Amino acid sequence: MGPLIPNGVIPYEWSNIIAILIGIAFGFILEASGFSSSRKLAGVFYGYDFAVLKVFFTAALVALIGLLYMDYLGYLDMGSMYVHPTYLWGAIVGGAIMGVGFVAGGFCPGTSLCAVAIGKIDALVYVVGIMIGVFIFSELYVLFQPLYEGAFEGNITLMDSFGINRYWFVFIFTIIAIVIFKLSDMIRKRNKKIFY
Repeated sequence: MGPLIPNGVIPYEWSNIIAILIGIAFGFILEASGFSSSRKLAGVFYGYDFAVLKVFFTAALVALIGLLYMDYLGYLDMGSMYVHPTYLWGAIVGGAIMGVGFVAGGFCPGTSLCAVAIGKIDALVYVVGIMIGVFIFSELYVLFQPLYEGAFEGNITLMDSFGINRYWFVFIFTIIAIVIFKLSDMIRKRNKKIFY
C-alpha cells in the first residue's frame, strides 16, 4: 500500500481490505471502459482500436511520474523498491506465448477475469486455459527451469539497462508515448474504412 501503511497513516490490519477495494475499483473501471470486450482488446493487434494501448501506456507514465514525485518529496525511496529479477529467455518466451494467447483469445489475464465476472463464456474458456497452462508449468517445472531461469540479468530496470538519468528517461518515455499515440491514430483512421 505504498507509503500510507508503513508511515502509520492507515493501520496495517487494513491492508488486505484496502487491496480488495482497490481490486474491485480496478475491475469496475476496466468493465466501464469496455476492456472486458475481447473485440476491443484484440483491436490493438488488428489496428482498429488503440484504447487499451493508450490507457495502459498512460497509466505506466503517470505511475512513473508519481513515483518520482513521491521519491522527491521524501514519501518513498525508489532505491529501496523491489525490482523483479530479469530472466531474459523466460521473459522472451513467456511474452511470446502470452502475446499469441492475447491475439487468439482477445484477453490478457487481468481482463479475462474481469470478463468472467460479468459472465462471458469465451473469457471463462480463456481462464480455464490459463489454469491448465499454470498446472502444466508447475508440474513440469524441472523441465522448464533452465529456460525459465536462463540469461539472468539481475534486478534491473530500463533506466539501468540504458544507463540514463531517471528524469531524462521519463522525458524520453513521454515523447515516445506522444509519438506512439499519434501513429496509432493514423493507423486507426486508415484501418477504419476496412473494419467499419
